[in-house]
Amino acid sequence: MSKIGKVSCMTLATACLVLPVGQLLAKQAKFVPGEIIVKFKNTTKAVKSLSYSKDGQLDLNHRIDITSDDLYIYKSDSKASIFSIIKELNKNPDVEYAEPNFIYYPIEEEGEYGVIEHMVNYKDITDDPRLSSLWGLKGGDVPGVDAYRAWDITKGSRDIKIAVIDTGVDYNHPDLAENIWVNEAEFNGTEGVDDDGNGFVDDIYGYDFQNNDGDPMDDHNHGTHCSGTIGGVHNNGIGVAGVMGNVSIVPIKFLSGSGGSAEGAIKSIDYATKMNVDLMSNSWGGGGFSQALFDVISRAKDKGIIFTAAAGNDSANNDSSAHYPSSYELDNIIAVAAHTTGNELASFSCYGRRTVHISAPGKDILSTVRNNQYASYSGTSMATPHVSGVLGLLLAQEGRMDFADLKERIFGTSIPVRSLKKKVVSGGTINAYNLLTDTRPFREPEPAEEDWRTVALDDVFESVHPYGMKLDLERLVTVADAKYIRVIIEKFETENRYDYLTFVDASGSTVDKVSGTGENFTTDYISGDSMTIKFHSDASVSKWGFVIKEVQVIY
Repeated sequence: MSKIGKVSCMTLATACLVLPVGQLLAKQAKFVPGEIIVKFKNTTKAVKSLSYSKDGQLDLNHRIDITSDDLYIYKSDSKASIFSIIKELNKNPDVEYAEPNFIYYPIEEEGEYGVIEHMVNYKDITDDPRLSSLWGLKGGDVPGVDAYRAWDITKGSRDIKIAVIDTGVDYNHPDLAENIWVNEAEFNGTEGVDDDGNGFVDDIYGYDFQNNDGDPMDDHNHGTHCSGTIGGVHNNGIGVAGVMGNVSIVPIKFLSGSGGSAEGAIKSIDYATKMNVDLMSNSWGGGGFSQALFDVISRAKDKGIIFTAAAGNDSANNDSSAHYPSSYELDNIIAVAAHTTGNELASFSCYGRRTVHISAPGKDILSTVRNNQYASYSGTSMATPHVSGVLGLLLAQEGRMDFADLKERIFGTSIPVRSLKKKVVSGGTINAYNLLTDTRPFREPEPAEEDWRTVALDDVFESVHPYGMKLDLERLVTVADAKYIRVIIEKFETENRYDYLTFVDASGSTVDKVSGTGENFTTDYISGDSMTIKFHSDASVSKWGFVIKEVQVIY
């Protein structure tokens, strides 16, 4: 049998995922080479080795120690495809399922470090000097989460426990320390002893499932940054303020900058469930569909725990290209996209009219990082803790809610945004004040689908195939007497995230933006009889281009 030892993600090699057995993946994923997670139908069937062919054998490495389900890690040095091995294992009558030990990553787009010094005070709301730089907290003309008005109602409660499952948290940071959860039994207990009997030794502030010890100190910054957005301490005269002034953040580490395994994620979620947190904030993703990960999030659901999850930074439509864990179809998951100060979907953000629920500020977000410093990051990783904090305020005010009621309230109280209408389920951005007061903005009724009429363009609007670099094309399309108009793109193939088709109304506002590849795509509509179509390419890759032959109108 193989020697049992801990998995260190700092040294993990990676391999490309093509197609896991029984699950269709829309994008590549990575996994720990040679490692397979196995669940048996009967736990007494677990054996030291499993045969997967006449000559092949998997060695039992170790059991994944969680509250429910006996899961095992088996290892193979075989040169055979891991998926051919898994396919054979899933035919074994004693095996419930076998799957790769996927790897997940922090979802960040960019970062900029810096020590804050000589800051100008901004004391209108709190005396945290960088409050004015936190656009994500503002409301009104700035499309933040409207925290200022929400704070007149509640700033949260230390009774609310939010697990930040990430790269760990710098729990000594002066802008976080007061809002870090403390396991009093372990804090006042004996070092090296499981004083609270929860199965984990010295978990004073949480746990580290990457290094398998009780110290979840951040060695990367990502988890500390997310924590500052959720619960940066208010009115301490330094740095930033979180969405919640009062909260108990539970640091749980399974990631490093180079990733973390599904095993670590499973253990982290199981631990957070055991500690009965109210919400788990998850700014990570990757990997393929994992039944084991699905099951452990489902058990959190059964305990009434919310699971916020970053939608991803691939600029992809998650409706057709699933992103995990945000794409699992579980009632407790809130999948979060990122938007900019211009109230548009961030260029990097994944989206999905059916699978991504809400948008939140995610571009140029200032927050805490290690060693008493602060930095600005961008990503759906930064949007997710905004939503976690807003939901934490609601939990502090009203307690746990039925998930269907919670989602209906999130969607109904969100701020509708035209550019997000076809991008997220809610069609808008989260608003803390509206959520706490159950204030529901007016939403314009959608035109009836049966009323749309197709009109062919007099002149087809298309690029050359392939198009050139630094290309700018523009066409104004007008259909007399139309009350509403939208465009049908017969085909487009552009450099994803760099070359765009943009659709603009009479006021100059962008109503839709398209990049990548697709066919028979229908844009969002605008009121009026005209729409301007623009195409721009950068100075690098040239693709096939686009062709537009028809529009649709309602008279």
